[in-house]
Amino acid sequence: MDLSQQHLIEIKKELQSCALKCGFQDLRISDIQTKGYFERFTQWVKEGKHGNMSFLERNQNLRQFPNELHPDTCRILTVRLNYLPPNAKFNTPLSDPAKANVSRYALGKDYHKLFRKRLNHLISCAQEKINNLGTLKFRVFVDSAPVLETAFAEKSGVGWKGKHTLIINENAGSWFFLGEIFINLPLPIDAPVEAKCGNCNACISLCPTDAIIEDKQVDARKCISYLTIENKGEIPVELRDKIGNRIYGCDDCQLACPWNRFSQVSQSNDFLPKHRLDNIDLIELWSWNEQEFLKNFEGSPIRRIGFQSWLRNLAVAIGNSNLGISVIEHLEQKKTLANSLVNEHIDWAINKIQKNPKSDRSDLKLNSKTKKLINCVETMLPRDA
Repeated sequence: MDLSQQHLIEIKKELQSCALKCGFQDLRISDIQTKGYFERFTQWVKEGKHGNMSFLERNQNLRQFPNELHPDTCRILTVRLNYLPPNAKFNTPLSDPAKANVSRYALGKDYHKLFRKRLNHLISCAQEKINNLGTLKFRVFVDSAPVLETAFAEKSGVGWKGKHTLIINENAGSWFFLGEIFINLPLPIDAPVEAKCGNCNACISLCPTDAIIEDKQVDARKCISYLTIENKGEIPVELRDKIGNRIYGCDDCQLACPWNRFSQVSQSNDFLPKHRLDNIDLIELWSWNEQEFLKNFEGSPIRRIGFQSWLRNLAVAIGNSNLGISVIEHLEQKKTLANSLVNEHIDWAINKIQKNPKSDRSDLKLNSKTKKLINCVETMLPRDA
């Protein structure tokens, strides 16, 4: 496709305009080179820090060379979509271990299908003008293929990679999803931005399980998001106390980040909490049977972990909840529905409660990291979050 530089500039402007019309907050463009990023990724995998996520070991040539994943690709469009709901109630589960603590991205609808649909709509909006200039070849991705997502986001200037490995935007924090469009047009690329974490180590020091092991590296085997979502086996005994009431994912590194004082809430109703997940008791969730779990989480990312992993996560959280000996009966009632792995976690929870059978809800003793996180929420997050 032989296009003038002016035509390519016009196409880029059209794509960026359509991105805003489709509800995205940003669209930026990078080349397809992965040098440096790919080597660091493969070393991380080689060291086993990806846990049991075997899919990260496969198709490395596609990860390294995007034009092999989608032929004729010469540019990658990275698109940003905010997901933080208004009044996110972060302190509700932080200050009360009897509440369920669910990662804020999972409170509403599953973003994968929603994001993919919007990306396709974005291309459709711009396609008429683009097709007048030649044949467009593209493919959209939302966590669906071997793509070095944060590399292209960083290369294109969407933000910089924080020490917690998430992309941080100077004007929008980190509460956003990323999606990519591989395209065959040599569009003008955007410049990366300066990394501005500086000497701040808040995300490292406040990680509940010390999973952020060094600058821009996370050991998934310790990460609560991995342990409660991707991990299908047992949660290591030595980490269960530290997980607290986090039953699906973890937001603590984002809560600790000073840049999130500039975060922007989502304008989409799709990410609003369903079933009171932002303020619901662990015992209420524990009472759901498998049919209720499947029905209530239809269209939710939580559904994909399955009922047994859901029970496993809840059992650990209830063991940490300081609810007292009265909850043991509730835990026992689920043992006939749980597999042997989940039953081991139930027994662990029962044993922990029996060692500390009294419940004093009026004098909860929060650990120092939790207290600091609560202070972060009160002093750093935007008022409408």
